[in-house]
Amino acid sequence: MKRRLFGRSLLAVAVLGSACCSDSSEPLYKDVSQPVERRIDDLMGRMTLHEKIGQMCQFVGLEHLRMAEQNATPEEIRDGHAQGYYPGYHSTDILRMVEAGEASSFFHVVTPEEANYLQGLAQKSRLQIPLLIGIDAIHGNGLYSGATIYPTSIGQAATFDPDLVERLCRETALEMRAMGAQWTFNPNVEVARDARWGRCGESFGEDPLLVGRMGAASVRGYQGADFTGTDRVIACAKHFVGGSQPVNGINGAPFDASERTLREIFLPPFRACIEAGVHSVMAAHNEVNGHPAHGSKWLLTDLLRGEMGFEGFIVSDWKDVERLVDKHAQVATEEEAFIRSVACGMDMRMHGPVFIDVIQRAVEQGVISEKRIDEACRGILEAKFRLGLFENPFVDAAQTAELCNTSEHRATALEAARKSIVLLKNDGLLPIDFSKYRRILVAGPNADSHAVLGDWALPQPAENIVTVLAGLKQIAPDCAFREVCFGNNPKTMQAADVDRAVAAARTSDLAVLVVGENGLRYDRSAKTCGENIDRWDLGLYGLQQELVERVAATGTPTVVVLINGRPLALPWIKAHIPAVVEAWEPGCMGGQAVAEVLAGKVNPSGKLPMSFPKHVGQQMVNYNRKLSSLWAGYVEGDNQPLWEFGYGLSYTTFAYDALTIDKTSVCVDDVLKVSVDVANTGDRAGEEVVQLYIHDLYSVVTRPIKELRDFRRVALAPGERKRVEFTLPVERLGALDENMRFTVEAGDYEIMAGSSSADRNLLKTTITVKK
Repeated sequence: MKRRLFGRSLLAVAVLGSACCSDSSEPLYKDVSQPVERRIDDLMGRMTLHEKIGQMCQFVGLEHLRMAEQNATPEEIRDGHAQGYYPGYHSTDILRMVEAGEASSFFHVVTPEEANYLQGLAQKSRLQIPLLIGIDAIHGNGLYSGATIYPTSIGQAATFDPDLVERLCRETALEMRAMGAQWTFNPNVEVARDARWGRCGESFGEDPLLVGRMGAASVRGYQGADFTGTDRVIACAKHFVGGSQPVNGINGAPFDASERTLREIFLPPFRACIEAGVHSVMAAHNEVNGHPAHGSKWLLTDLLRGEMGFEGFIVSDWKDVERLVDKHAQVATEEEAFIRSVACGMDMRMHGPVFIDVIQRAVEQGVISEKRIDEACRGILEAKFRLGLFENPFVDAAQTAELCNTSEHRATALEAARKSIVLLKNDGLLPIDFSKYRRILVAGPNADSHAVLGDWALPQPAENIVTVLAGLKQIAPDCAFREVCFGNNPKTMQAADVDRAVAAARTSDLAVLVVGENGLRYDRSAKTCGENIDRWDLGLYGLQQELVERVAATGTPTVVVLINGRPLALPWIKAHIPAVVEAWEPGCMGGQAVAEVLAGKVNPSGKLPMSFPKHVGQQMVNYNRKLSSLWAGYVEGDNQPLWEFGYGLSYTTFAYDALTIDKTSVCVDDVLKVSVDVANTGDRAGEEVVQLYIHDLYSVVTRPIKELRDFRRVALAPGERKRVEFTLPVERLGALDENMRFTVEAGDYEIMAGSSSADRNLLKTTITVKK
């Protein structure tokens, strides 16, 4: 199939494209010395209405289309978010549309050869406008085989290190451009408030400040200052808005919350991305208080563009415009859905044909203004000009592999994995003493599994991936490892598998059980987390809990390592297992990082970006709850989380004291200097994440019991003490008042600093804001 599709060489495609323009005079829009705005004006002045609407059309990749044509059932195509197929159209029809200038963008293009082939087709169009090729590069360009796969976003958030996130996104941009893609559908800056939601691993957690900081860092990494150049890509902040607190935790279900919750929790991360210059935003599957996002002028135009100042272009999510008909019943036909979405502010439709003719008729009939089309077209063309695609849309496929998964990028992936790991419990069993524990059982479905990659990754070369078992063997080559691995699928574990592990545990010195979830996109039957994999139970899937309990019952010291994309409810494990490590989905170098932490080569420093519940019924258990939510406990127990937001242990100990503020009585326009001493009181070097929280003690509109306002990673040698200083403008104590206007109320505020959001870990002092 590849031979048929990619029969022309890159050189031949480029020559064919250049031969299509018979006019010897170079138009202004092709003059690289001209300002981008002038080039856009010149090009749009030459475009027909049909060609402008063509810039609003996106299609799924040709190879993806052809696989769907051959393998997908009609039901999979209709109901899924993965199979691309256009009834009544063959993939060859799409090729003709590209040549006719009726396609602007492709996605799910996963090889440089296909990217070059498509760009060559676009060069045969009248105006030779290049394609913008997008891809879900969520934590590395994981849909390309041979890319660097970094920890998933929830693990990145656990590092509390925005600079590191910016760096790994910068590297991702380089790898994307090397394979012919220029647009990543990332960052996901939804604030994850329900652990049942399968996409928690794709988010940066439950706190709007943390999510916003990490999202803005991602945008800077991908785009640089203004996404100009052949080594940059454009970012896409998604999904606007509220999809991470869906009814019943189900992806795409309605977001039904107050305007206050929308504005105080869910909009701030998008504002942070807009301030960082993000050039595209993707609308959400869900509705917001009765407004389907893809058909809401209030959301897309009045709020996002008008109030929040977004100036880029808005893209729909997978076939969600059509879902205004079949999921939201907002309109009766797809044609009405196309028209409504564009009128409401949608600039590019993901994905398929038909749209172009419907929108053209709507403009010709006066239903949609041509000005609206010009607005959409301009933002898309700006991206293509700034990214250098008009000068050279092609890549050298022979160099792609050399530019991906480099030693530098793998080093960053390893650093990110190390910093993402959270030590949840340690009764002295860790670090492992390999001179004492010689016979080590390593068991569980994630022990020797590529599940370390998480969602949004296709199969990768085995030599590029370090599993947990491989990492342990590397770090302790003289130990005798007893492997009882069950494959990737926790759903198909058998009692006999557990029996084998228990028998091996009885004659082992130590057991390392690697359990959790499987987020592998290409292993659909085994998948237990990720996109559209929501759960009604947050315990360990299948027989994994039985495995842990029975191995522990043998009396063999046991370590539990979690590979998962969401918080899990594990009260028995917390109560009975002496050492518990949360590794999230740590990426291609994850197994090495886990082994280094278990061995004590790396001192764990990650902190939880989401609170862990004791039970699935404890939704929502977020740290920034209201005081009245703690009114009473449950019949079965208290209402406290299993582990709190910001929590994470170390192999050393840290002590906090001397919390001071330079002013105790302030005005609204003052800036506070908050300082706290942090000391390493143990015998190991370590890094601590110092966290700053605030609480309005009494307010007309009730406030959360605490809200994160800043954080800082601090490296400390044994016995070292550092004074950590935060700058806190008094304005950041404010909130929306009774009339939904931002204000800082007069009165007393608590300022807290410490190692987690738990009260036991916080020092507190009070300031007064004067009238």
